[in-house]
Amino acid sequence: MSDITPATIDADAQQVSGSRVVAATPEQIFELLTDPARHGDIDGSGMVQQARGDQQRLALGSKFGMDMKMGPLPYRITNTVVEFEENELIAWQHLGKHRWRYQLEPVDGGTRVTETFDYSTAVWPKGLELMGYPKQHRANIDATLERLAAIFD
Repeated sequence: MSDITPATIDADAQQVSGSRVVAATPEQIFELLTDPARHGDIDGSGMVQQARGDQQRLALGSKFGMDMKMGPLPYRITNTVVEFEENELIAWQHLGKHRWRYQLEPVDGGTRVTETFDYSTAVWPKGLELMGYPKQHRANIDATLERLAAIFD
């Protein structure tokens, strides 16, 4: 099995997903993912600017704000953690209801991290497809996983 699985689109499941083995324990990676102040460090899209507000460790139901930027346009978003299993899984969504999910699996050499953009839960999944988000997020996921791995190299 390869250490890197480039992101692919599963149009039927309405998900974009990729994975990579990161040379760190699930606990180390989960600590980073549960700290919204670190999300900008790993974001491969260039959209995440910085966390806003209280910087507490994320848990199921946590709300956290982010300053974002799409092209030259800044905006703010509030996310809610909707899936959470300590050291294994975390996912959040905002008002559009699509989810960003990280799954962690211990393997030889570290942890297989799978990032998924799940738009099956979105308010308007077809709209996200028409705007090209699934295709765009393939490259973003690959870049995010590369940045995450670099933190632990």
